[in-house]
Amino acid sequence: MRRADRLFQIIQILRRHRGPVTADAIAEELETSKRTVYRDIADLVGQRVPIRGEAGVGYVLEGGFDLPPLMLTAEEVEAAVLGAQWVMARGDPELSRAAQDLIAKIAVAIPEHLRPLVMEPASRAIPKWNGPKDALDMAAVRRAIHGGRKIALAYADEQERVTRRVIWPVGVGYYEAVRLLVGWCELRGDFRSFRTDRVTEATFLEERFPERPAALRARWRKAAYEQWKRHKSAREAAERPDAA
Repeated sequence: MRRADRLFQIIQILRRHRGPVTADAIAEELETSKRTVYRDIADLVGQRVPIRGEAGVGYVLEGGFDLPPLMLTAEEVEAAVLGAQWVMARGDPELSRAAQDLIAKIAVAIPEHLRPLVMEPASRAIPKWNGPKDALDMAAVRRAIHGGRKIALAYADEQERVTRRVIWPVGVGYYEAVRLLVGWCELRGDFRSFRTDRVTEATFLEERFPERPAALRARWRKAAYEQWKRHKSAREAAERPDAA
């Protein structure tokens, strides 16, 4: 995350809480260190952002502070609306409602001459998700991913054989026909992908996995890249004239 984005997010975190927010809580949400949070808070205070801190209690954003009004170009408005339409059609119910709210908020926040881009956009996403239904609470899945908490799954494979396993969730992939939950599988000792419609049972555990979510995602990206390279090399070898 860029430093400017992180500073903006700290302000947003403080704005959404009525009471004090600890450096630990901010660091966890931003997936960074407390030392970075302390430094960023000091920079914000130096820029005259009215943040009040108390040792052992946390930080509070004083009343009366606001960010500059939302400024978007016509292309940015259309991109945001198109993305929100896609989520409305393909997201779980909670994300779909959030996408609807987002479009409504954009329409209110932008200048009047840009509002036709929201009400009658030139581009439209596919209006309906025709894939299989999720068999688990996707909102709870996202909370587990952000919170770094384990999920216990009962999962049916293509032959309908059910296995039970505990995973450390990394992310959710949205594809044309299915959705995949990606995570480190304790049973297999490796990263695995699980179709959300084949989960027969899910228990969201309070136990945290031993890695920071950002570190686990970085490890998954590296593993996925290495797998892609192996497949690419094998395909190129098979296509060489001397392979026959």
